[in-house]
Amino acid sequence: MDGERRTDRDEGTSDPTGMTHDEKRRDQLLAAPGAVESDADPRIDVTHRPGVTRIDIRDDADVRPGDPTKDPED
Repeated sequence: MDGERRTDRDEGTSDPTGMTHDEKRRDQLLAAPGAVESDADPRIDVTHRPGVTRIDIRDDADVRPGDPTKDPED
């Protein structure tokens, strides 16, 4: 493991429920009243390199962090 903490979530394996992390995420997001299929679309991209984990908000994400009334500053 080289000092790195690994979890089932990292491997995408199932747990006692028989569901993967992605399946549980989708199930939870679609359980809300009025939810539509696009609510479960991915919103981030995660890149792993030795010693570095990078999380980027996807360009096509409908929901983004920050003030929705202002344009992002470059």
